[in-house]
Amino acid sequence: MREIVFDTETTGLSPADGHRLVEIGALELVNRVETGRSFHIYCNPEREMPSDAFAVHGLSDAFLANKPLFSAEAQNFLDFIEDSPLVAHNAQFDFGFLNAELERAGHAAVAMDRMIDTLAIARTKHPGAKHSLDALCTRYGVDRSQRVLHGALLDAQLLSQVYVELTGGRQIGLTLGAREDVQSEAQATPLQRAPRRPMREPRPHAASDEERARHAAFIARLTDPLWPADRFAD
Repeated sequence: MREIVFDTETTGLSPADGHRLVEIGALELVNRVETGRSFHIYCNPEREMPSDAFAVHGLSDAFLANKPLFSAEAQNFLDFIEDSPLVAHNAQFDFGFLNAELERAGHAAVAMDRMIDTLAIARTKHPGAKHSLDALCTRYGVDRSQRVLHGALLDAQLLSQVYVELTGGRQIGLTLGAREDVQSEAQATPLQRAPRRPMREPRPHAASDEERARHAAFIARLTDPLWPADRFAD
């Protein structure tokens, strides 16, 4: 199964307030394993960066000034995600900004039924605990030492590891139940019978007289044996 884990960085908390997407990072999972394929862009938000947002991700107006508009990269992103489910942490936030940018660029919004929210999964699995990405990395032993500031691609990479742990760990693919892509019993190729081998005469396994005598001598030396010596006689 193919899934896309993604994260965004923005100028603020809501596109309804005029805030824009400035970075998006995404990577591909197939059967919960990273394939090495990824997508990453910075975008010019066409507005100033508020200081509180800059403190989170460190993306300045000067850095973003020569970056492309999201509209110029929208089709490349859509080509990358195809029709796969999209995994994000607090996914309502990321979907809100993604769909606002797609609609602004003249593309259809991504259907919400494609959304997999790891925050909702974590709240169900660990009620009462902390559910931030940092807290989940700590819980599952995911190395986040490089995460000094938020970054969309790095956070997507961390989230992919957390997502695997939240949904059963690496052994999720080692299921013993039926798989959809396995042929039915009627369709399956019958097992090939192994070629018949020539019969061999059974080899003798009885103890020799010498071996029996040595065993009897050993038993005779035992002090207070569990079984009487005559138990081993013919």
